[in-house]
Amino acid sequence: MHIVLYQPQIPPNTGSIARLCAATGTPLHLIEPLGFSIDDRHLKRAGLDYWEHVRVKVWPDWQAYLDSAQPTRLVATCARFGTPHHEFSFTSDDALLLGPEATGLPMRVIESIPQLVRIPIWGQVRSLNLANAASVLLYEAYRQTGALQGR
Repeated sequence: MHIVLYQPQIPPNTGSIARLCAATGTPLHLIEPLGFSIDDRHLKRAGLDYWEHVRVKVWPDWQAYLDSAQPTRLVATCARFGTPHHEFSFTSDDALLLGPEATGLPMRVIESIPQLVRIPIWGQVRSLNLANAASVLLYEAYRQTGALQGR
């Protein structure tokens, strides 16, 4: 399992996701351009002192990630479209792709990935916080693949 953040914009969200990755041993991929410096104090603060435990790789662009990382299966996320996450069948090799906080993934990226999931939302909220969404998806994926057994 991997988490891939496509052009994240808010340092505390990325820091929180890094902490999630440290807690679960999940590699984190950051696709540039980032909306902050990787040395940003807010990014470091949200990740606390766990950064040394995160396998993080920063990619210069989407194509570089695809060419070099060669993910087995990308699972794109969208606030409005796709299979509800609890009805989707995750695999242990999935790369969970989340888009920028303000806009989500570009349509050209969404349309290029057949696996699309969403977290159901009730009410007037447009979307969940990026770090919360990453947590929900990652733990559901690990639950389905049996990675949480014995932990």
